[in-house]
Amino acid sequence: MEHINFLAFAMPAFFLFLFIEFKIAQRKKRPEIFNYESSVSNISIGIAERLINLFVAASFYQAYYFIYNNYRIFDIPANAFVWFALILTTDFVWYWYHRLGHEVNFFWAAHIVHHHSEEFNFTAAARITTFQAIIRTGFWCVLPYIGFHPTMVITMLIVHGAYSFFTHTQLIGKIKWLEYVFVTPSVHGVHHASDEKYLDKNYGDMFTFWDRLFGTFQTEEEKPKYGLTHPLKSYSFLWQHFHYYFEIYELMKRSKGFKAKWKAVFGSPAHMDQDIRPILEKRFLQDKANPNQRLRFKNYLYIQLGISTLLLTVFTYYFEFLNGFDKIFVLSIILITLINCGALLEQRKWIYYLEYARIYMIAVYFLYEEGLMIFFFIPLGVMIFAEQLFSLSKRYQNVVLQLESSE
Repeated sequence: MEHINFLAFAMPAFFLFLFIEFKIAQRKKRPEIFNYESSVSNISIGIAERLINLFVAASFYQAYYFIYNNYRIFDIPANAFVWFALILTTDFVWYWYHRLGHEVNFFWAAHIVHHHSEEFNFTAAARITTFQAIIRTGFWCVLPYIGFHPTMVITMLIVHGAYSFFTHTQLIGKIKWLEYVFVTPSVHGVHHASDEKYLDKNYGDMFTFWDRLFGTFQTEEEKPKYGLTHPLKSYSFLWQHFHYYFEIYELMKRSKGFKAKWKAVFGSPAHMDQDIRPILEKRFLQDKANPNQRLRFKNYLYIQLGISTLLLTVFTYYFEFLNGFDKIFVLSIILITLINCGALLEQRKWIYYLEYARIYMIAVYFLYEEGLMIFFFIPLGVMIFAEQLFSLSKRYQNVVLQLESSE
């Protein structure tokens, strides 16, 4: 799987373009383009998707080859015309996958995470979950089934994904003549809007003619308001991934009869009971932090995201050469760190114990590598002793969880 090594450079490239976008926004005096909490949340979800996809991407590619080798309808050669046909077909399949992702609850549960962000910039492009990646892979299996070679399909999906990344920015205005054919940032910004006139529009990823053909195209008129019609009241990493599955389950419990329960899963998100999410939010989590206050110790979050990115880059590059224990360790450490980042944004006091768990896991890992697992209790004893002696939990709350006014 040589392409996995190539993907090691995806996250550094992402941060390079993000830095350029941020600097341009500063120069143009557009501070509203970036929001600290939302950006951290977006980046965390992007890191998680890249991380988990390392474990499942090989299965995606194997599925393409299996379908192509056993079930392809046509033997399609590789030439310039076929590449052109493939890019059109890829975007056509994307259009219907994307549209169904907005019109079917089960698919929307995976795709809604991409629309949580109330800012529209390169960080919003990172809000892709592995659930969404698995579902869209199922749709893209139609490409090798038709007869496009898997190597061509995989290459085109990389190109397709790279193009869509650059449509998530506000720094490029309307280019009306280009919008007759191609999706521009203005066109895709409409898709991310919560304004009623913009809802469920512009599903195409590269081309606009599918939307024009099927009546879902909308040009940008008033400046969009980005995000959901009912914004999520949490920056929790876990809640952002799973809240809509909970909502579907709650709707199923309320539904009577098989037909109603079926609609709860495969019906339209427009018919979701709007009182469900507030009930679940009250039951499972606290609201977002006071909008007039935010975390003072931001550098701690930056450090964690930086370490996670570096670790993910190295992990991706050497993924094929690591054993199962190493892979599970890195997976666990990065996921715990991302959960920790979301909890920090909400000033959750229980993250202190998550910090301890992370330190203990690292200590045990090195003991295991050195063949000293018999001493696994020593790091735990040291941490308990340090807590009793120095009251670290109070220091942690006073330093890491302190707030400042954002006004």
